[in-house]
Amino acid sequence: MYDIDIKGDIISEDSQWIYDWIGLNYTTAKNVVNKLKEANGQPVRLKVNSPGGDVFVASEIYTELRSYSGDVNIEIVGLAASAASVISMAGNSKISPTGQLMVHNVLTSGVTGDYRVMDHMGEVLRNANETIANAYVSKSGMSMEQVLELMNNETWLTAQRAVELGLIDQVMFEDTKPNFKNLKNMQLYNSCTSIPQELLEKIKESQTINKNEVDFFMKQKAQAQLNLLKIGGKIHE
Repeated sequence: MYDIDIKGDIISEDSQWIYDWIGLNYTTAKNVVNKLKEANGQPVRLKVNSPGGDVFVASEIYTELRSYSGDVNIEIVGLAASAASVISMAGNSKISPTGQLMVHNVLTSGVTGDYRVMDHMGEVLRNANETIANAYVSKSGMSMEQVLELMNNETWLTAQRAVELGLIDQVMFEDTKPNFKNLKNMQLYNSCTSIPQELLEKIKESQTINKNEVDFFMKQKAQAQLNLLKIGGKIHE
């Protein structure tokens, strides 16, 4: 079995250097394609823990996986949200009992213009919703209307619910008993740790890095992680 990680934000190659510089996990289509070439028809296992990201990169990864000549096995070990949930529809899938799947509408940022521009962008987003909904429909057998309703409501699914809807094939460890009594201190992962799109675009345009802006982002990230630890019960005030 050849392992491929789908971890961190799903990004385009032109943002990769920024993530490398800051030291955040990420997944690109090129990374996955290269791994599939190395696997050369062997069964592959994708380990997914990602808050999502670029919908077009996710579409490319999904298509490459569906086209792969060998078996594609997907294990959601934490979170498969947004674009990562699309990728998770591309093969035989399992989800950890502590994992989650999240589906929602496609988002955009940085759009300016008059009402005609906004009306046009609304149509673009509706079309994009239907394109990624095809992945959920193909996997689960649900109707397009059912899937779009889940997306409209930004639906967070437990492992059991994801299996009930047919989006995931099975829950991991169902026929084995754990050797511990309960799960403690589970830490949530949230897309608030992602690099803000505005900062990415500014860095790309200028090709320079404003240290104060990056320092501000890193403080925001640290505060968000601290808040999650408090929610999870690891820190008490």
